[in-house]
Amino acid sequence: MMTLPARWAAQWARSPSAPAMRFGDGPWVSTAELNQRSATAGMALSGLGVAAGDRVLWSATTSLPAVVAALGVLRLGAVLVPVNPGYTRAEVAYVATDARAACAIVEGAEARGWVAEAAPATQVLDLSLEPRVRTGGGPGDPSPLLDGAALGDPALIVYTSGTTGRPKGAVLTHANMAAGVECLVAAWGWGHDDRLLLALPLFHVHGLCAGLFGSLTAGAPAVVHERFSPGRVLAAAGDVSMFFGVPTMYHRLAADPGCGELRSLRLCVSGSAPLPIALFEALAARTGQRVLERYGMSETLLTISNPLEGERRPGSVGLPLPGVELELDGGELWVRGPSVFAGYFERPEATAEAFTEGWFHTGDLAAIAPDGYVTILGRAKDLIISGGFNVYPAEVEDALVRHPAIREVSVAGSPSEEWGEAVTAWIVTDGPAPSVEELGVFCAGSLAAYKRPRLVRVVDSLPRNAMGKVLRHELR
Repeated sequence: MMTLPARWAAQWARSPSAPAMRFGDGPWVSTAELNQRSATAGMALSGLGVAAGDRVLWSATTSLPAVVAALGVLRLGAVLVPVNPGYTRAEVAYVATDARAACAIVEGAEARGWVAEAAPATQVLDLSLEPRVRTGGGPGDPSPLLDGAALGDPALIVYTSGTTGRPKGAVLTHANMAAGVECLVAAWGWGHDDRLLLALPLFHVHGLCAGLFGSLTAGAPAVVHERFSPGRVLAAAGDVSMFFGVPTMYHRLAADPGCGELRSLRLCVSGSAPLPIALFEALAARTGQRVLERYGMSETLLTISNPLEGERRPGSVGLPLPGVELELDGGELWVRGPSVFAGYFERPEATAEAFTEGWFHTGDLAAIAPDGYVTILGRAKDLIISGGFNVYPAEVEDALVRHPAIREVSVAGSPSEEWGEAVTAWIVTDGPAPSVEELGVFCAGSLAAYKRPRLVRVVDSLPRNAMGKVLRHELR
C-alpha cells in the first residue's frame, strides 16, 4: 500500500496529458497541471514555515485553488483540517484553537479575521497561499520532500458534528485514508473510463475522501460543481457515469420532470443519511436507477455498502466492505478494519471510551440479517422507549413518509408522564396536515400500536446539517 499522495503523483507522472477534473463548465485541468500546481502549493507552504506533521486548517468553497491548496497540504506531509466555510465565528474559533493549527488557509476575509483573533500563533493565508495575517510561522525549507509521508502518519483531522458535547477531531492516518478510498475503487468498479459528477461539499469526508480522493485514486476525471442543482446534474448526466449524493439531493432529483436523465448513469450512490425506502422505489420507477446505499462515519470512512453486482436492498446499507468486521453489542454496531481512525485528537479518555479491543463503537443501532445485510435503525441516543418498548425512529419515519400529504418527517421521543417517552412526528406537509388519528390508521398495517405517533408537530422545514442529516436534538 502507498499513501494516496504518493500514488497520485506516480499516476500523474505516467499520464500527464490525462484530464483530472473540470469545475462547472470550465476547461479540463490535466493531471500534469494538477501535479505541478499541487507541488508548488506544498513547496510554498514549506517556504512559509509549515512542516510535515503540522496541522493546517482549510476552509473554502469548492474551487480549483481550494483543491490545489488541500492537495499541497497532503503532499507536504502536513495534516489537513477541513472546516465548513459556513461556520460561525464561534465554530471556526473552536476548531482553530482546539487543533492548534500552525497555519490556516481560509477563503473568506471575515473568517480569516476570526482565526487570527482566536489563534494568534496561527499563520493565516488566503487561497493564493500568501499571508494575510502573519503572526506565526517562519521561513522553512524551500525544497521540501513531497509525497514522503509514512502510512502511519496523520493525514486528516475531521471534526465530528458535536451533537453530544463539543466536536472532537477524528485523526485519520494515511493508511486509514488509503484503505478506505482504495476499497471503494475496487468495490464499485471505479476505473479511468468513469466520470464522477461531484456536487458534494469538500469539507466533509463524503465529498472529500469518497468523491475527490476516490476520483484521483481511480484515475477517473471528475466534473466538480460548487453546489448541487438538480438542473445541472440532469443536464450533465449524459456526459458522466457516476453520481454521489445525499437523500435530500435524490428527493429533489426525483421531483424534477427531467429525472429520467439519470437512467444513463452507471452508478448512483447515496449516503450520509438514511435513504427512505419510498424514495428508493420512486427513483427506481422513474429513472431505472437502483441507488446504491452505503454507510460510514467521519471516524471510519466507508465500511458497509450494497453490492455493485447483486441485490441492492432498499432500507439496508448492504454488506461489510472487504477487510471490515462487524459486531453487535446490545444492538449497537461496532466496526473494526483498516479505515477506522486512530483516535480523537488529544483526547485519550474519549478515545478509550470509543474502543473496546480494537472495536469502534459507532453509536448506531443496527440489525444484521442472516445473509449479512445491515440495516441501520438509528442512533442509540435517539432510541425511543415508550411504555417499556423500544421504538426505532427510522422504522416509524419509513412508514409515515409514504403518506401522500407528508413531504418530510422526523421522529423522536417527547417526555411523557404516562409513557416515559411519547413517539412524536415532526412533519413537513404538502397541503392539510394529517391528524394523529389519521396517521395511526394509515400505518396500522405496518407498525405495531406502540410505534405509532402519539404527537404530531407540523413544521415548515426540518433542521439539517450540511450533509442533509436531520438534527433530531434540535427538534426536541
